[in-house]
Amino acid sequence: MIEALIFDVFGTCVDWRRSVAREVAAVLPEVDSLAFAESWRSEYDPAMARVREGARGYVPLEELHLENLLTVAERFGVTLTDPDMLNRAWERLAPWPDVVAGLTDLRRERIIAPCSNGSIALITRMARHAGLPWDCILGAELAQDYKPSPLVYLAACTALRLRPDQVMMVAAHNGDLRAARALGLATGFVRRPDEHGPAQTTDLEATQDWDIVAEDFGDLARQLAQSPGL
Repeated sequence: MIEALIFDVFGTCVDWRRSVAREVAAVLPEVDSLAFAESWRSEYDPAMARVREGARGYVPLEELHLENLLTVAERFGVTLTDPDMLNRAWERLAPWPDVVAGLTDLRRERIIAPCSNGSIALITRMARHAGLPWDCILGAELAQDYKPSPLVYLAACTALRLRPDQVMMVAAHNGDLRAARALGLATGFVRRPDEHGPAQTTDLEATQDWDIVAEDFGDLARQLAQSPGL
């Protein structure tokens, strides 16, 4: 029996692209706000890779986001009078339309928690802004590392005092699920074909036979309820 579901957040639960672009447009009306948001996000994985590879020690994602913001501002030729304020855009991301109701349904029977690369502070503030009804906040900060490092998934299971096979990782990213499955977690894929906009080419479909493949969180809740083995 799956006792807990842990969730990727950026892209799976919240629409980072349009949310960040709205904040950028308010501060930098002279730039293409969607292009700026996408460029900022493109620095995300390279920055975390340096931590995963041991080139630098763990630092919370807010610090990486701020460093990346300054890099992107220079790339776009703009000056930020208050970069910290714009950096907090990541705390104010809007959920996808199905997420709050879907999480509420899932929470009736199982523990739900984020397993995000965001810090505890960032994900807590995002949850308050977006109305995400988490039972607790898990993720990278517990492990002092970044997904897809095995430590992040295992730290979440350990914190819940559950075996990996009692936990399902839910994500819109096949790579996240591959890493979780390799450790024995159950897997749930939820399609988010618009995460990166109309030109998205990755994660449009499930690339493996994940335990559940769902169209949205409501579909995920229905399939779990109808799957006696889960």
